[in-house]
Amino acid sequence: MSENVSEASKRGAVEGDRVELGRVRQLWHLLEPLHAVLYYAPEAFEEAAALGYGIEERWPSYFPFRAAPLGETGSGRVTSAFYSFSPRMVSEHMDSAWRTATAEQVLRARERAVDRAYRAIFGERISSPELAQAASLARRAAEAANTAGRPLAAANAELAWPKAPHLQLWHAATILREHRGDGHLAALLVAGLDPVESLVSFAAIGAASVERFESRGWNPEEWAAARQRLVGRGLLTETGTATDAGRELRRQVEQHTDELAAAPWQAIGPDAVGQLAELLGEFWVAVLGSGLLPSETTLGIGKV
Repeated sequence: MSENVSEASKRGAVEGDRVELGRVRQLWHLLEPLHAVLYYAPEAFEEAAALGYGIEERWPSYFPFRAAPLGETGSGRVTSAFYSFSPRMVSEHMDSAWRTATAEQVLRARERAVDRAYRAIFGERISSPELAQAASLARRAAEAANTAGRPLAAANAELAWPKAPHLQLWHAATILREHRGDGHLAALLVAGLDPVESLVSFAAIGAASVERFESRGWNPEEWAAARQRLVGRGLLTETGTATDAGRELRRQVEQHTDELAAAPWQAIGPDAVGQLAELLGEFWVAVLGSGLLPSETTLGIGKV
């Protein structure tokens, strides 16, 4: 009996030290804007233009910037890793990407872009002890992330850590968001949602407008065909809104995503997670206050 009580006490202690899934999602909400600066900051467009990429829209630089840690791989592998983008759209931007610049050049350019953008956004806070502490905690979580079966997280985790704390913060945020993203794709696969169905079903619950999701390159015929497949499964109505079953499936996908994203945060524990969340607040506000990021994205942050 005493052994059973002891084991129960141990289990209770462990459960008491676990990070709640709400915290896991909160950290994603806080870190995602810090990562996304790369795709919207004017400094990033300037660095991309210097390499020879088009800057009339964000996609010509988005694809090589995000794919560069994978090496000079082809559009097929990038389509697989990015999942929800139309293969045509990926090919349009990736087929010539490494003829424009090497992956190593792109990696150096994106670091310069983040360095310049963060300095512009954070000002004197770039050298604050709060930012350095946030970077240290985020790095601990990123280094604890198991990247097995997570190609984008693994590729970023293999890169050398920058020396400057603000760049370490961005690098950690990138590893952790790609770790979560890779897990999200696994959750979509388990739910039986192919790339275009994942967008149609997400739009159906109001995560973002259909027009926003259409930016990922699927044509009207592909979108309509995916909608009909989901109608046939009882997940959507004929008008394209989610049924109760469709909403429940998306809830399960998001919960599964949180569960798969939890391990790095469990590794550093709830106290460190709470401290990081508090430290990130002012930098999150600064990024959002910069006006660089769109008010609506395909990630559904704040809506799922």
